[in-house]
Amino acid sequence: MAVAALKNAQSVRDQVSAEEWQKRVDLAACYRLVHLYGMDEMIANHISTRVPGEDDVFLLNPYGLLYEQMHASCFIKVDLDGNVLFNPTQYDINKAGFVIHSAIHKARHDVDCVIHTHTLAGMAVSAMKSGLLPIAQTAMRFIDIAYHEYEGPAIRLDEQQRLVENLGQREVMILRNHGLLATGASIAEAFNNIFRLERACQLQVMTLSCNAELSLPANEVVAETNRLFKPGVRRRLGLLEWPALLRKLDRLDPSYRE
Repeated sequence: MAVAALKNAQSVRDQVSAEEWQKRVDLAACYRLVHLYGMDEMIANHISTRVPGEDDVFLLNPYGLLYEQMHASCFIKVDLDGNVLFNPTQYDINKAGFVIHSAIHKARHDVDCVIHTHTLAGMAVSAMKSGLLPIAQTAMRFIDIAYHEYEGPAIRLDEQQRLVENLGQREVMILRNHGLLATGASIAEAFNNIFRLERACQLQVMTLSCNAELSLPANEVVAETNRLFKPGVRRRLGLLEWPALLRKLDRLDPSYRE
């Protein structure tokens, strides 16, 4: 597939550090995987990651490319104040994406990657008063979930404080009447979190559509199951899966590495 033309004839890889280039490759892979697993919405939504070795600087997607078109050279480097530091494309960043992602990167230094989606299942659960239910083991991965009330399109900077207060130190957040948000200490971990959260939402929508009485596990069983799935209790989730996912992408279309 053709990638977006660069403004500068010099390759992006030659203009960034080796560490940043690897981050760009992984970020492009994450976008492609979100598309592959049906969690994208045309050019909407964003995945961001910190730039290695540069304080308070992160990479964000150019607003105008589909997730399946993302590649390592296309990402825009922006600081927490919204200053574009490096843009190798003809596109700009999306304001709503900046507002949400910069708020979390500024408040949570333990977070390397932030993913936000508007999937049908995620939006459906975001409108349920019950929130996410511990219907099965998949859903028990996330018990202490943050919730943020809908305030309209996230384009006002004053919403940032409420976003980070609601998120707290949690890994994931359901944006009421809006969608899902997942964080991670790495791109691999963040992707694993959004994948698991999305599956839990799909499970809930499917289960409730059966209109049958639910059988839920005891609270103590749910709590212990959740503990066993917490990062670092048995392993950092997502890291073992990531190389296999990259091999899958390389077989399908390796252009994300360009």
